[in-house]
Amino acid sequence: MSDSSTPSAAPQTVALFDARPFFEKALVYGLQHGVIGQAKLDAIQTDAPKGMVQIARYFGSEFLRPELEKAKDRIVNLVSLNLEHSSGGDLRKAAEALRDHSFMSRSKAASDMLKALIAMPQSSHFGMNEQGGFRDDHIPQLAKWSLRSLADYQAELGKRRQVAQVIDAALWLADYLGMDADDLEDAGRDAEAVIRTALLLLALKQTQLPDWVAFQKVIAALRKKAAASKSASIAIPMPKELPGEFRTVVDGVRKSILADLPKILDSSLPARKLFDQTPAFMGRYFWVEDALSEVDDFDRAASNAWNKATGGHSDDSSLLTLFLHIAAGNAHKTLLTPKTAATLVRKIRKSGWQPELVAPYILGNAPEQHQSGYLEMWEAFMDEAQGRLLSDHDDRLYDALALLRQECNLSG
Repeated sequence: MSDSSTPSAAPQTVALFDARPFFEKALVYGLQHGVIGQAKLDAIQTDAPKGMVQIARYFGSEFLRPELEKAKDRIVNLVSLNLEHSSGGDLRKAAEALRDHSFMSRSKAASDMLKALIAMPQSSHFGMNEQGGFRDDHIPQLAKWSLRSLADYQAELGKRRQVAQVIDAALWLADYLGMDADDLEDAGRDAEAVIRTALLLLALKQTQLPDWVAFQKVIAALRKKAAASKSASIAIPMPKELPGEFRTVVDGVRKSILADLPKILDSSLPARKLFDQTPAFMGRYFWVEDALSEVDDFDRAASNAWNKATGGHSDDSSLLTLFLHIAAGNAHKTLLTPKTAATLVRKIRKSGWQPELVAPYILGNAPEQHQSGYLEMWEAFMDEAQGRLLSDHDDRLYDALALLRQECNLSG
């Protein structure tokens, strides 16, 4: 039978949190274990006040006591940052670093670490990153970081390294597809967007980053490829030449393309509407902004549509016939027979017409240099035709048909 008054033999562990700066812990360890001698301790005690004054001057003023107090905190934290980072938290290694290097050099090394961090990109958007490394206007950021912990530094470093890797991967792919870094910087788009478009191009074995016109053709080709394979998806391979350090980040972006494919391959969605007017897709893919190319493409499309509608005819009577068909809601034709002319007039008198549809058609399709002349011609025709085409006193259509014979292209 046990004695309930006997104390438990189980050991009680008390975890102590050591809140001292890492510099102080490393210094005490070095002194206790003979790594650091009195001469080094004296040198640190000499250097520290000098360093405090320099830091106070750099961030503000060495003549204000609050600035000096903050400078003391900064120099201790900076040395702690460097020692803990370089030693991996090993107190012996940190003490040896204190022994082998001056106190001020450890402060400067930490400052250089933080300056390099601040100069790293925070965003993968090419238009939002500053060039040229650390500058004087970064000093307020350095002031904040000089009081932050190693854990804060490491977390931020990890984020910025990831961003830098995305940017570097986009630059590599852009160069692979014939676009240099300066042009990419000028474009001011997300690095992920460049990677997505590059992977779509490589899936089609294309070798040049597109402007908008070419990008539309890329989407059309992808849709045609998917339709031919009777599949709702297509393969998006990784480029074989891609350096190993970029493969993980590029593969992550590649997976986002796979999530987009159902919409990309949906032929019922016009490319312009999807990529340039749908919020979730705006800015998500990249193309080179080339206004001249888009204008040329629009002009070619407009010219083709105009030539098809007019059949190559440019005489006034053929064009007025076309415009009249448009106003009546008919198929686009430049010729009327007596029978179709009578049918057209009866339709207008029964259902009305929409002469206001003609001007937008002219502006959207006719050659630019002739648009004003065509608009004036249509306005003049409407002024004369309004009464005769809609007349209630012309049951046998004599006046209306006479007008059409005079102004339009009426055969027979």
